[in-house]
Amino acid sequence: MPVGFRQGRFDDDSRPNWDGSGPRPLNWAAWYPAADGAVEQPLQASDGTAAWFTCGSAAPGAPIGASQRYPVVLLSHGTGGAAFQLEWLARELARHGFIAVGIDHHGNSSAEPYRAEGFLAWWERARDLSLLLDRLAAEGCFAGRVDLDRVHVAGYSLGGCTAAALLGAITETSRFERSPRNPNFGRGPREFPDLADHLPGLLENSAIFRDSWARMSDSYLDPRVRTALILAPGNSLLGCNEDGLRRIRTPSRILVGGADFVLPVALWLHERLPSSALDRLPPEAGHYVFMPEPSDAGRISAPVTCIDAEGVDRRAIHAQTAALAVEFFRSV
Repeated sequence: MPVGFRQGRFDDDSRPNWDGSGPRPLNWAAWYPAADGAVEQPLQASDGTAAWFTCGSAAPGAPIGASQRYPVVLLSHGTGGAAFQLEWLARELARHGFIAVGIDHHGNSSAEPYRAEGFLAWWERARDLSLLLDRLAAEGCFAGRVDLDRVHVAGYSLGGCTAAALLGAITETSRFERSPRNPNFGRGPREFPDLADHLPGLLENSAIFRDSWARMSDSYLDPRVRTALILAPGNSLLGCNEDGLRRIRTPSRILVGGADFVLPVALWLHERLPSSALDRLPPEAGHYVFMPEPSDAGRISAPVTCIDAEGVDRRAIHAQTAALAVEFFRSV
């Protein structure tokens, strides 16, 4: 089955962008089953890390396949990443009959300049995906082609936190806020190492950020989501209400490498999600094995994210993960 590819943008008029100059942007990229005869060609990512990774092929703008409704998988990238960084998974899902669509989460994406607000207020990502689903199903080229009875989510790293929020996980504390009730304080991720230092000023000076911060413990449950694939879930999950996690009954599958620094988080989450299954990748596999296959330029410029431990075959892990995802999403 040929794979089609489209990009677009919706605006969320209910939330401003971080500088208050307009609505929050929902820039999306979708891979989908294309009509017979669609001609695939190599794609080129447009985010700031595009030169570091290789991309597979798809048919830009191709007509959607046979007149039917397709199941949809919502994709959420890692912190500071982009939708294109899950294209290896999206392509395989599309080839097996799914519409796979991701968003460049505003302020937390390499597709635009980083904003401290986007890294701190990560719960806005879950709302991004719910609104994207609403709009995708109602307007544009996918209107009438999305099966809202077969909705799934897949998220990597901080995107795994996004997926958990859509299942009903409630954030109680931010890991970037110094307080007695936060034993997991962190000053910032690798992409934004002084992030916590920005929090006091934003709370004092930005009404937009204060409004978002006040929504930290809101529920972002989307009952349309039937399953969640959680890849190397991020540390922010440690700030979620544990009793709330134990009440979640939506099936989830957690994948993590044996050498991943978030392995303890994955184990912690699995112990608290009663309907979850945990799959460990090879013991040498690290956190960035779920990123795309690297280019020569990436191996030179970004060795941390582009060079795996000896014996780790990133392409094989991608194939294994994609096959598991297809089977899992079809099972429910």
